[in-house]
Amino acid sequence: MFLSEPKTLTTSRGTFSYREGGSGAPVVMIHGWPESSYCWEHLGRHLKQGLRVIAPDLRGLGDSERTEGQEHYRKQELAKDVISMLDELGIEKFQLVGHDWGGIVAQEVALAIPDQIRKMVIMNIALINNLKGNMEVIEKVRSGSGKAYWYQHFQQAPGLAEAMIPGAEETWLRFFLQGWSNDIPEDSIAEYVRMYRIPGTPGAGANYYRAFADDAKRWGTLSDHVWKIPSLYIYGNKDRVIIPEYLNHIEDCFEEIRVEEVDAGHFLQEEKPEEVAGHMNGFFETD
Repeated sequence: MFLSEPKTLTTSRGTFSYREGGSGAPVVMIHGWPESSYCWEHLGRHLKQGLRVIAPDLRGLGDSERTEGQEHYRKQELAKDVISMLDELGIEKFQLVGHDWGGIVAQEVALAIPDQIRKMVIMNIALINNLKGNMEVIEKVRSGSGKAYWYQHFQQAPGLAEAMIPGAEETWLRFFLQGWSNDIPEDSIAEYVRMYRIPGTPGAGANYYRAFADDAKRWGTLSDHVWKIPSLYIYGNKDRVIIPEYLNHIEDCFEEIRVEEVDAGHFLQEEKPEEVAGHMNGFFETD
């Protein structure tokens, strides 16, 4: 194992869990849906020496607390959770990674405390300041069937996830984990099934999508923001949901950005952990 078993941390915002591995310069890695901090386990084994991975479990997923109320799952609020954990751990300067919803939370962290972040890596998710590119995505989706996004509407429906997912967790998760990527390790799938069987998880996971309308209103005000943090975007080119149009105008969103394409699906860090880690190794600082 590269990462530790989940450790518990209580802050002013609640009780959360996290994993860590390695030693050296802190790298905070934030997972997305429907995963947990375990999603960095296989990638972590390929990271170069001199990096200390700190991987939080976001609220409602992994082994962190399940909190009722979709307002707790606004991505700005989830970023505050992560920051409270880092404060409790005494982490001041760090490099930052986020995948899927974790990539959104990472961007919210970077908005809140930009001076503490040395470098940032975003993987297979929208950029919250790329209003022009994101509108082009919406136009393309509307021009087609939009069927790839059914799961978002399903989870936004009040009470539906809570009523229909319990007892069918493995079927639910395998649909996404194996349908959106190839060769997801079985130990990872087993960990996410275990997590999703914790009472309250289907509703908490759905709240990530129920809070989306509030999130979008906030992001609509960020079109003039330009990231000053040196950044890397790693893109799995077979993703069915985060389509290539999300990268349109990406160069306008950063002062310094490098884009690396990986022949993989959505969960690229688990499908191609060595290749993705290689891109990170060439980007991260260890001193």
